[in-house]
Amino acid sequence: MADNFLERHYEDYQVRKAAYLRKKKHLPKIKLHLPERPEDEAL
Repeated sequence: MADNFLERHYEDYQVRKAAYLRKKKHLPKIKLHLPERPEDEAL
C-alpha cells in the first residue's frame, strides 16, 4: 500500500493507547472492603 494506511492507523492506535494508559493511572484504585467476621461464639 503506497499510502501507508497500516502505518498511519498503527500510529493513531499508539496515541490512543498512550492516552488511555495515562488516564487510567489517575483513576482512584478500588479498595475491596471485607466486613470483619465476628469471632466464633462456639469457642
